[in-house]
Amino acid sequence: MYKAWRSIVFIGSLSLAAIPLFTSSVFGQTPIKLNYSVFFPAPHIHSVLAVEWGKELEKRTNGRVKVDVLPGGTLTPADKCYDGVEKGISDLGMSVFAYTRGKFPLTEVIDLPLGIKNGIQATRLINDYYKKFKPKELDGVKVMFLHAHGPGLLHSKTPVNKIEDLKGMKVRCTGLATKIVSALGGTPVAMPMGETYDALSRGVVDASMAPQESLATWKWGEVVKYTTEDFGASYSTGMFVVMNKDKWKSLPADIQKTIEKLNEEWIEKSGKGWDEIDKKGRETTLKLGNKIISLSKQENERWANAVRPLLNDYVNSMKAKGLPGDEALKFCLDRLK
Repeated sequence: MYKAWRSIVFIGSLSLAAIPLFTSSVFGQTPIKLNYSVFFPAPHIHSVLAVEWGKELEKRTNGRVKVDVLPGGTLTPADKCYDGVEKGISDLGMSVFAYTRGKFPLTEVIDLPLGIKNGIQATRLINDYYKKFKPKELDGVKVMFLHAHGPGLLHSKTPVNKIEDLKGMKVRCTGLATKIVSALGGTPVAMPMGETYDALSRGVVDASMAPQESLATWKWGEVVKYTTEDFGASYSTGMFVVMNKDKWKSLPADIQKTIEKLNEEWIEKSGKGWDEIDKKGRETTLKLGNKIISLSKQENERWANAVRPLLNDYVNSMKAKGLPGDEALKFCLDRLK
C-alpha cells in the first residue's frame, strides 16, 4: 500500500513539474514583435491597411507575431525608410521608390507616363514587373509586396482642354512628373505635397499633378477648379513594403508562409484602396462645383506623343547601366494592353 501511494506521489510530482514547461511553451510563449515604419500619416488609407495587415498576421499566427505600426515617418523619414529597413532600424517599411531617385533605376519604369487608368491596374502591374524581373536593386531586403497609385492627372485653376493650354503654366510636380510637365509644354515647379495647397491658393503655381485623391486628402478641391483626365500622359508612382532580410530569415517557416499568403491578399487590397480614395477625391471636387475635363481620343494621343521621348530616354539610360530597360518597358506596355 505504501509503495503504491509513493508511486502515485512520484508520478504526480512529475506531472506538476511538467506544467511550467507546458505553460511556457504554449501559453506563455513570448510573441515575435515587428515594428513597421510607414511614411503616410495615420488616417491615410494605406496606414490603416498597414495596421490591418499587422492585426491579421497576429490573428492567423494565434498571437505568435505582433506588429507595431509607426505612421507619419516617425521612426524613419520617407526618404530614409528603405535604408532603415536594410540596416535594421525598422523590421518593416513602406515608402516611395522615387524619394531616392537613382537608387532603383530599373523600377523607375513604373513611374513613366504609361497611360495608367486606375490604382488596381498600377498595383498589379508593379507586382507583375517585380515577379518577372526580380531586380537586383531590391536584393538588400525581403520584398513583401509593392503598390502604386491611380493615374496622376492635371488639376488646375483655369481650364486645360488641349495641350497648348499648358504652355507657360506653372505646374507643381515631383520626381519624374517634372519631366512630364516639361514635355507637355508647362513650367515644372518642384514642390512637396504639403506645400501645394498654399501655393495654389496664393497663385505661386497654376496647377499641380497628382492622383485624384489629392482633391480630398490634401483639400486641393478647394483651390483648383478643373481636373483634366489626360490619360494619354498619366503616370503612377511605385511604392514598396519590405522587411529586413535577417529578420525574415529568423522567422519560423510556417510564419513566413502565412506572411506570403497575406501579402498576396494585400496587393489587391492596396490597389483597391487607391481607387477608393481616388473616387472620394472625384466626388469631393464635383460637390465643390469643380469641373472634370475628359480629353478626346485624338487629344489624348497628342499628349501621349508628347511624352513618348521620356520612354526612349528611360530605355537608353538603362542600356547605359547594363539593365534590361527595353524589356521592362515592353513588358509593362504589353501588360497594360
